[in-house]
Amino acid sequence: MNTALRQPATRVTVTAPARLHLGFLDLNGRLGRRFGSIGLAISGLKTQISVASAEHMRVSGPDPDRVRRYVDLMQHALALDAAYDVKVEELIPSHAGFGSGTQLALAVSAALRRLHGLPLDLRGDAVRLGRGARSGAGIGLFQHGGFVVDGGRKDRGRPAPIISHLPFPERWRVLVVLDTSRQGVHGSDESNAFAALPAAAETDVAHLCHVLVMQLLPAVAEADLPTFGAALEDIQRQLGDYFAPAQGGHRYASPRVAVALDLIRRAGGVGIGQSSWGPTGYAFAESSESAQQMLHAIKRQGQIEGVDIRVCKGLNTGAEIMDQALAEMPDE
Repeated sequence: MNTALRQPATRVTVTAPARLHLGFLDLNGRLGRRFGSIGLAISGLKTQISVASAEHMRVSGPDPDRVRRYVDLMQHALALDAAYDVKVEELIPSHAGFGSGTQLALAVSAALRRLHGLPLDLRGDAVRLGRGARSGAGIGLFQHGGFVVDGGRKDRGRPAPIISHLPFPERWRVLVVLDTSRQGVHGSDESNAFAALPAAAETDVAHLCHVLVMQLLPAVAEADLPTFGAALEDIQRQLGDYFAPAQGGHRYASPRVAVALDLIRRAGGVGIGQSSWGPTGYAFAESSESAQQMLHAIKRQGQIEGVDIRVCKGLNTGAEIMDQALAEMPDE
């Protein structure tokens, strides 16, 4: 993604991918950094907005209040005295484990900066817009896509730095399991949940970091799906047990997702887990053909109810920022 100064545009469209949060690394913090996140950008779910200068402020599409709040914050931060026509074309589902808030916030900031010919400042704008309080993965994935690891947050003034960025194997597929009847823990409930959970044992933190460096990352680099799946499930088991008290004593926020993931496992899926607080779950397959075979196998059993299972792929590009002339836009 080019962050250099550009000429002002007439309309800017930003398309940002959803992300899966595959786990935290350090919920102890003894070394001065806490959290540390593993993330993956995926296809199939996205946020798309377009912004143009206008005589009067107008926000159309879903979640207009949140979009307007992000616009107001950026206007104040950049001393912009202008009105905009903001069109929200598509949104990643909120509070489902896809990083929707961070992707929307950064899409708004990127659109306004590009519209005025200003260089991007993703990390700075994330702080200005109240994002990245725990995970820096969403910021890294907005910029780069692929598979990222952040090094944990040290202070409230800066988001966690990205310490690893790898292209995700193009052949692999992700079975993403959604339960649209539920939302994951968020807002004040999330803050309260973290406050109520005890600090993780240092031995558990050491194990997570060992698995990440010596199994998970090498498996991505070498496209070794069995090792990747085993390592990710090891991480997810430990984290699922840690967060279970905040999820009614369960590893998964949605019983329906848990049932679907068990069926996918039996059909050959690996790397089973929950994204962030859920309720979204995921599993990985060697190829598109393999993923479709798993999907058909579990649907034939007739036991999948109340969930939406999508076959996605890892997305090795970050957000797309496009300048458009107003004359090229279709009439409405």
